[in-house]
Amino acid sequence: MATIKLNNLRHSYLDNPRGDEDWALKKVDLTWEDGGAYALLGSSGCGKTTMLNLISGLLTPSEGSIQFDNKDVTQIRAEERNIAQVFQFPVVYDTMTVRENLAFPLRNRGVAKPEIDKRVVEIAQMLDLSESLDTRAQGLTADGKQKISLGRGLVRSDVNAILFDEPLTVIDPHLKWQLRSKLKELHQQFGATMIYVTHDQTEALTFADKVVVMHDGMVVQSGTPVELFESPEHTFVGHFIGSPGMNVLPGSVVDERIGYCGYTVDAHLRADQLNGADSFELGIRPEFVHFADQGIPVDIVKVSNTGRVRIVDTRHDNDLIRVVVPEGESIPADKGYLQFEPYRTTTYVDGWRVGDKVTPISSRTGAATRSQISQSQTSAGSAS
Repeated sequence: MATIKLNNLRHSYLDNPRGDEDWALKKVDLTWEDGGAYALLGSSGCGKTTMLNLISGLLTPSEGSIQFDNKDVTQIRAEERNIAQVFQFPVVYDTMTVRENLAFPLRNRGVAKPEIDKRVVEIAQMLDLSESLDTRAQGLTADGKQKISLGRGLVRSDVNAILFDEPLTVIDPHLKWQLRSKLKELHQQFGATMIYVTHDQTEALTFADKVVVMHDGMVVQSGTPVELFESPEHTFVGHFIGSPGMNVLPGSVVDERIGYCGYTVDAHLRADQLNGADSFELGIRPEFVHFADQGIPVDIVKVSNTGRVRIVDTRHDNDLIRVVVPEGESIPADKGYLQFEPYRTTTYVDGWRVGDKVTPISSRTGAATRSQISQSQTSAGSAS
């Protein structure tokens, strides 16, 4: 395995890029530690696959360098980088059996037959392909073929990294959770460096130890699932992580304090720390907004019951403010008042967080865990 470093990396598909809009991948400095489980998360077109293909050698960067264990591999061909890559759609040999497909990468490298047989059986068991080992690939469903693709990426134990480009797209939803668990199990068992590209936050947060969030060709934040939830560096991270996403509201200065629509809020930043910004936004997660006897007046627009919590859409003037209400707590019928949990409001200028990080939940009782965040996404997804 290898530590992978991206230094001043940029890429454009144009011969003479000029403005920012011409760059598919803007300047990136990033390190993927040896043996880590990473997710590259973002919406379609944000540059995830471009970055993955630069790492694997399928693309050569317009600018910058790529290092594997401090060795510059920027100009080295893909086949010489010792990378296994699993693509979005199945890549298999239809005329071969499942066993032959899984064994193919090892036979190409002259691995001894006993070791090939052992490794193929191990991976087949992991992916529930044991009963299909002697079946021709052409007779399998799309799910089965993609399992073979996953297996071919995982069967080698000598690779620098294993790259997954949205590998579960064609997989039946019922099987996705099982395969994510299998990949996590394989990572823990073999310790391979894995980079997993996805637009699905549930996939990213349940698989990865660290998530790299991309937006518009940039890395906007890299951190653990809990860090991304508690302290979004960019409003896009706040929107994208969590379900429902973070409320982003126009900010104002009220009596020399941070405020919203004439109401002061206890934000993590003082008004005199805005560095002269003409305008700014406030970010507050729905989990930290509560109904109260006084505060910001709102109309109740919609209540969605997800079972574990209820998600309430409220409106103040033209702004939608979402509130997560635990089961058993009362909700006003038509109108109510909102208060923001003290020092849970983050300040953003031009989309980027200003000032120190918000006090982490983990410093208080009831720390947010990866599983709690994932459960929130799963249960609230239908209402987001």
